[in-house]
Amino acid sequence: MGMEPLDAAADVHALIRDLLPVVAPSAWFDPGTSEVVLPVGRSEARASSWTVLERCAREPQDNWHKLVDDWLREVGDRAFLAVGEMELFGDVRELLRLRIVPKLDPQDREGLVVVPAGDHFDAMVMIEHPRYGGPLTKARAGLLGLRKLGYVMTNTHDRELADVEVRDQLLLPGENVRVVTKPGSRYVSALLSEVEQFLPGGDGHPNGALVGVPCHSTLLLYPITSRGVREVLPVFADVVREMHDDADDPCAVGVYWSHGARRLTPLSPDETLDGSGEFAALLRRLPPS
Repeated sequence: MGMEPLDAAADVHALIRDLLPVVAPSAWFDPGTSEVVLPVGRSEARASSWTVLERCAREPQDNWHKLVDDWLREVGDRAFLAVGEMELFGDVRELLRLRIVPKLDPQDREGLVVVPAGDHFDAMVMIEHPRYGGPLTKARAGLLGLRKLGYVMTNTHDRELADVEVRDQLLLPGENVRVVTKPGSRYVSALLSEVEQFLPGGDGHPNGALVGVPCHSTLLLYPITSRGVREVLPVFADVVREMHDDADDPCAVGVYWSHGARRLTPLSPDETLDGSGEFAALLRRLPPS
């Protein structure tokens, strides 16, 4: 019968320390974090011992020497791959970007570095590289020693979104839609959390705004000031749908109400005053057109 991984820790860690000089002479074991540390160029790769502890806990102790030896060689191979990755990308941290996508199915997000961005969208970390880029996987993040990624949004702002174009475009007679765009960009959708700063007059819109993100290069915004939004909403929805259907890099097909603490609520094009939801209650409070 197997044991708990932690029960095997003392003996397995002793085996790791014994085998490291043979299997990976440049590596060392950090007892504080229970990790094997392997120098990788000017950086280092780390591998938690938990994987090998689980393997050993399931096997007779006579097999532990081989299991530890095999695991250390795997760790060494991963470090070799990490060297290749680092040589390929340079400082990969400079290439990381944040891309907002409609909420992914659980099977699609498995293995990716993705965090929820509200109820309807996910924030996906990307490597921005013309040939070897794409979504950052958890495996690649481990190889490259990427842990805390709080700087990714700063990268996205500074390197991708500092030069977005903001303009007003006629939607209906007397009604404009605000367009925030950067043709060809994959990251304008990341500005969904900052809608207020792009509205006319800044954040002085207590009723929020209609928001569309038909493609990753464009946001559409309409500040809500009166019940006239009922006439604007179906036309706004049609524009979002048409742009989504025609886009090379489509994002979301629906219309959202941005309000409160950066909340996004999906809206139907035929919202009415007599509904029971929050938006209908807002419409009843608004002044006429």
